[in-house]
Amino acid sequence: MSKTIPVFYRTEQNAPRQGGSPSAQKPEEVVRRWEARGYPIELKSFKPASVADLTLAHSKPYVEGVLSTRESNGFGTKSPEVARALPYTTGSFVAAAMHVYEHGGVAVSPTSGFHHACYNAGGGFCTFNGLMVAAVKLLTKGARRVAVLDLDAHYGNGTDDIITKLGLEDKVFNYTHGSPGYQGYDNDASALFDAIQENIHLWKKAGVEAVLYQAGADPHINDPLGGYYTSDEMRLRDRLVFRNCEELGLPVAWNLAGGYQEGAGSTFAERISAVIDIHDRTMQECVNVFAK
Repeated sequence: MSKTIPVFYRTEQNAPRQGGSPSAQKPEEVVRRWEARGYPIELKSFKPASVADLTLAHSKPYVEGVLSTRESNGFGTKSPEVARALPYTTGSFVAAAMHVYEHGGVAVSPTSGFHHACYNAGGGFCTFNGLMVAAVKLLTKGARRVAVLDLDAHYGNGTDDIITKLGLEDKVFNYTHGSPGYQGYDNDASALFDAIQENIHLWKKAGVEAVLYQAGADPHINDPLGGYYTSDEMRLRDRLVFRNCEELGLPVAWNLAGGYQEGAGSTFAERISAVIDIHDRTMQECVNVFAK
């Protein structure tokens, strides 16, 4: 049981927002909120992902093309600021996953932009698939199986693509909206909650040694790209994930994933305050389970 929640954060994770997604600029504001609330978090540094790390889940020409800005990133831009941040966003999640694999409990990566990134291409605001880089890294360290619990509002097609390309169907389980194993409980939170608990218990029996949880904010009912669940239902979703993982002794590393609500305001934080609120409630539930 952790008395503090490890949060793997460096300022280099941030980049200017890109088009319709605030994700690149979001980590700083989320961490700032958590610190202002006085949550028992411990900020931890980490090494950025190397080209060798990134090629655990992607082709080398694609990785090198993006990092050199010869090739577009998942936002559809060739922003050098994004290119500089990308090794840190993936590095943050890899560090969180390695931490829980080695120490148990929970760890946090305040990052987004993973699950639409395929083996050879990005898209959907995702460039490198940090979920799969972390999963393969854990397998190389001796983990028998790893599970991705992807509760973003959208299908994690990139994760499935990489699993198939690398032949990891028996070692990496991907439970994601729109995949064959996910029944699309868009308007039935109760059924989704039952499925979450069922899958976590099945993973434990199957020898999964770490859960990589995408706590997406875009399933919220007011999100323009999602729009399914109320604030209370989103909070219960997170509570169920953390409580079941803790009770079963399944280490869990989680990240932010999508969230696109925007309102009025003179600052970036004010404009995306509704999204930050959702990530804040996820941290509240994490603290309630793992830092009590």
